[in-house]
Amino acid sequence: MRQLLFVYNASAGPGHALLDSLHKVVSPGTYPCTLCGLTYGLTSMRPEWKAFLQTLPLPARFLYRDQLPEAYPALVGQPLSAIFLEDEAGRVAPLVTAAEMQPLNLPGLIELLQQRLQLEA
Repeated sequence: MRQLLFVYNASAGPGHALLDSLHKVVSPGTYPCTLCGLTYGLTSMRPEWKAFLQTLPLPARFLYRDQLPEAYPALVGQPLSAIFLEDEAGRVAPLVTAAEMQPLNLPGLIELLQQRLQLEA
């Protein structure tokens, strides 16, 4: 199935989520999950990101780095956070790399995804 795959550079689970929220507040410059930092506030998804996700032309799947070995072993070792495009055959290719995401703000990430997916603004 063709889908977007958003991979956070963070671990799954409520305990990790709490630690991540604290890390974003105490030391945002060293927080390793760019995707989390851009798309989430302290406790919840940013409304503008949530609204944008509803406009995507493909289903979206969200994973944490510790879920990759089981779900997508070929992606283990890829720099994260990143967004991938999975085709009908199950092949996965980068859509937005970690390096491309690093300098962006949320409007920049949305604009880049719109361009790459050829969406109307």
